[in-house]
Amino acid sequence: MKLYDATVSGNAYKIRLFAALTGIELDLVSIDLAAGDNRTDDFLAVNPRAQIPVLVDGDTVIWDSQAILVHLARTRAADWLPEDTDGLVRVMQWLAVAENEILYGLARARAVLVFDRPWDLAQSQTLGRAGLAVMDGHLADRAWLATDRPTIADIACYPYVALAPMGEVSLADYPNVVRWIGAVQALPGYIDMPGIRPASEIA
Repeated sequence: MKLYDATVSGNAYKIRLFAALTGIELDLVSIDLAAGDNRTDDFLAVNPRAQIPVLVDGDTVIWDSQAILVHLARTRAADWLPEDTDGLVRVMQWLAVAENEILYGLARARAVLVFDRPWDLAQSQTLGRAGLAVMDGHLADRAWLATDRPTIADIACYPYVALAPMGEVSLADYPNVVRWIGAVQALPGYIDMPGIRPASEIA
């Protein structure tokens, strides 16, 4: 399988992390976003949305990080995506959080400060904190987001939550989130990403 990847992308890191945790081998193709590699004709032929990550698995091409996680779990790591309706729905709820409060909040706040993107920093930080508050309350009496074991919901939410301090969103007020970050970091096979600190140092 081939993954179009960029080191600075939390969404691409989700896929690298999941592959590392599950023993899935990936052929990484580095895309330099700053140089516009994602806007070349060759890349647009793979993903006309000009975004990474992109997974190519035989004749199957998948654009979105959440969709890639679902594909990999269904085809190669079934324990990470529940078969039962209740478990599946709970996973989907947190994938929605990853695509909303976390993406438009925490990820955008980081992008404003690190990549000089033109979004509203204060608005992004406010949305991100709202998402963290919900997550912290949810994790008060459970170890993982969706079920009693890690699922792709945890992988989908993890990167930009752990990177929140880069967007000047402190995690000090969310101790259950910090504990959860530590649990993800303790999973066998865990790999890091630049900018993510150990849970003991985050708050």
